[in-house]
Parts: sequence; C-alpha cells; structure tokens
Amino acid sequence: MHDLDLTTLRLFVAVCETRNIARAAEQHHIVPSAISKRIAQLEGVVGNRLVERKRRGVVPTGAGEILLEHARAMLAGQDRVARDMAAYGQGIKGQVRVLASVSSIAEYLPDDIADFLQLPAHRDIRVDIEEALSRDLVRGVREGLAPVGVCWDAADLEGLQTRPYRNDQLAIVAHPAHPLAKQKRCRFEQTLDFDHVGLPASTAVHTMLGRAAAIAGRPLSYRAVVTTFDASLRCVRAQLGIAVVPQEVAQPMAQAYGLRVLPLTDRWARRGFAICFQDERQLSPAARLLVAHLASQAQARRGRKKA
Repeated sequence: MHDLDLTTLRLFVAVCETRNIARAAEQHHIVPSAISKRIAQLEGVVGNRLVERKRRGVVPTGAGEILLEHARAMLAGQDRVARDMAAYGQGIKGQVRVLASVSSIAEYLPDDIADFLQLPAHRDIRVDIEEALSRDLVRGVREGLAPVGVCWDAADLEGLQTRPYRNDQLAIVAHPAHPLAKQKRCRFEQTLDFDHVGLPASTAVHTMLGRAAAIAGRPLSYRAVVTTFDASLRCVRAQLGIAVVPQEVAQPMAQAYGLRVLPLTDRWARRGFAICFQDERQLSPAARLLVAHLASQAQARRGRKKA
C-alpha cells in the first residue's frame, strides 16, 4: 500500500461526517469533483470501496468505517505535532498529554496538575488534559496517542505499567423529599426500588452499576440519562430520580442544590484510580516528572488521612 495522503484523509473524514460531498467541498473551499477524484484515488490505494451514495447522502462502507477511525487518529496526531512544535517555538521545553476519565477530572486531577505546574522547576512544561472513557483512554495510551492516562484501576490495564493514584467513594444523591433521604448511608440494592438518573452506557460507572444490579437479580430503571455529574444532580433536584455520583464531586454541588448525599456501603463503591503508561523508561523527562508528582501527591494525602 502506498503512503496515505493526509489531505485526502481529511477530505474523506469531512465527507463521512457531513454525509455530503458538496458540503464537505464547501467547508474545504474546493470543488466537489476534486473530492470525488481524491476519494476514488484513496479507494484505489486501499483496495476497497469506501463510500456509498444513497438518497439521503453519502455513507461510509464497512471498510470506510474502519478507515475513518484510523484517519481520525492520524489527523489528530498531525494536529498534536503542529501544536507541540508551535509550543516549543514559544519557549515551552516539555509537553505532556494526559488522557483522563471524567471522574478524575471532576475530582482531583486538575488541582494536582496545577500544583505541579506551579513549581519553579516546571515553569517550561505544559500539560494538556483530554477527557476520555476508560476503555478509549487505555487504548489511546497503548497506541501511543498520549504517554500518560489516569483512570479507574478496574479498567483493563493489562500490558501497561501503573502507579496508584487517588480513591473516591460513590454515593447516592437524593432529593430531601425522597424516601431514601432520611438515611445516612445505604446499600446499592436498596436503591433498585427507585428510578435512577444515570450516565451513558459507555461509562465505567454505568457498567459497574449494571453489574451490581445483575448480581442482586434486580432491574435498574433509568428515568434520565445525562452526560455530566452536574446534569445528573439537576435532574435529582427536579425529582426525576436518584443518582450515583462520587461523594467528592457530589458534596459541594449537593449543598448548593439542597440535596442529600448518602455514601454507598458496598465494597465496590470505594474506587481506586491509577496512573498508567507504556514504559516508564520511555517516558519523556517531563512525563516522568508529572507521573512522580501525581503519585507522590496521592501518597501524601493517603498518609495524612491515616494520621
């Protein structure tokens, strides 16, 4: 196979995302026939038909879907190279990209990274954080899309090196008028009598709760599914259901909304997070410094709690 042309891949992605060659051409300021010609050449290079023209527009074939995923990753890599070189030209001598789960970003990670960057020895280092689902995060670290990841330690981390990071406690957030609100804490099985407000099925929390409900032999009823913890608490405030949220995230927001926070007593509700990377020896100096800082911050806080 000949080398893939990044400009052609960018046009291919635009066609797949807009489902329209003319619209993609308009976005990239070229004529539609030029895009059609490039896609035909791309099909010749990969040896497969990549798009189909249907009544409602252009859709990728099975082979096109596979190439689309790789093309997005390649273009994202090119964009990162451009940003990194621009940052270096502005005087930044080290740059670390971190893929992180939504819980770690909502809880501790931004503050720990800010502490790292405030140290005088790190003034020439830049850290970029990108939110990702745990499964995508782990795949991204394995494939070299980012040198460092921070995620739930129950994720499939096989083949990666890890260091312990923080812990959190899952809790039920309920409206004061809810039957569970009178309790100080509860078991997850007790919540299965009521409607829940949940996160999308692709998230680690959704998977964990589904597994726990299956073990209990009870259905888990979602009345609303939202994408952020803040949105879930707004739904709780509107009495659409109860939500399972890390206590560290829920406490300050629940106070503002006048909601009750009940820690779950189930063993699995106490979660640990991990810092993951391919090989510590292959990390850049800046990445090694960041990993060491995050691990030491977490260890220091655990020591203070024991004291």
